[in-house]
Amino acid sequence: FFSTMSDVTDEPQASPAKRLKVDMARQGDDDRGTAVAETKTALYSRLTTEYATSPMNAVSANIESEVPERTLTEDCWMGIDEAGRGPVCGPMTYGICYSPIGGRKRLEGIGFMDSKQLSEEVREKLFKKIKEADDFIGWNVAVLSPQDISGHMMGRINYNLNAMSHDCAISMVHRVIEQGVQLTELYVDTVGNEEYYQEKLERLFPQLKIVVTSKADVKFPIVSAASICAKVTRDHILDQWAFGEKGEFLKIPGSGYPGDPETKAWLRKVVDPVFGYPGAVRFSWATTRKLLEEHSAIVEWEDDEDEADNPSILSFFGAKEKAAKGRHKFFQTAKLMPTVGVL
Repeated sequence: FFSTMSDVTDEPQASPAKRLKVDMARQGDDDRGTAVAETKTALYSRLTTEYATSPMNAVSANIESEVPERTLTEDCWMGIDEAGRGPVCGPMTYGICYSPIGGRKRLEGIGFMDSKQLSEEVREKLFKKIKEADDFIGWNVAVLSPQDISGHMMGRINYNLNAMSHDCAISMVHRVIEQGVQLTELYVDTVGNEEYYQEKLERLFPQLKIVVTSKADVKFPIVSAASICAKVTRDHILDQWAFGEKGEFLKIPGSGYPGDPETKAWLRKVVDPVFGYPGAVRFSWATTRKLLEEHSAIVEWEDDEDEADNPSILSFFGAKEKAAKGRHKFFQTAKLMPTVGVL
């Protein structure tokens, strides 16, 4: 599911998914053989647009920066935070930022705060500063698609949002370490029980100083920076989201949260009685399940075999009786009746 790590780790939580790598040092678009230089902001915008406007938005992906040279030789700290956990529409994003501990004052001077307390304009300016500080700040954003979120939550084995968040964070830490970053400290905005989450991370990364706490994005500037990366990337993707389904969906209105009247009205409008919701909607949320029950068509699944052909498991533990010989299943399925003819 969080595939970005599949090429660098054997961790079980890492599974295939598309990775988009933002090469912030690249001059020109080598893939297309042109010599046109792209700025950091233009390259980032192009990649988020490619993700949002193509069938790729049905799968989880990563967008990441180049690894700053300083982080390969100096002790570093890293922050992790998420955005879009509660909305019923769109992806959830997980952001990380890392930089040399020796550059802490420079990081604090940028003026980071919890992204949710900032206006969209301020968040954009701060993220631009992060990209421009590529000599000492590295970042990575995991985009968890709504289809992947719902598919795992509604699977036969429930894979809840907390477990997804933990696995995503763990795989991103593995990724940074595999890239050669001299990581020594990790700060995480908690998901679920703080003590359990911290103990889990400490077992996996005993070499790191780890702090898992609520409001980490307010307490530590490196987590605030991660929060900015996650929130801005999610906003860019939602603003440009292209629906793969046919229909006049336009764009998701309101905040995307289940309690938002605009979002709820949109959900009622776009629900299809047979096919349900477009891919941008998390159909595992209680709000969408309720609307589906109210507005979707009733489907009756016809059994291929009679219940008599599917004995209870308890029957295997009782005395076996010789079953009466019946007609071959071929004749039953084809509804062929016995006849008597005279030649």
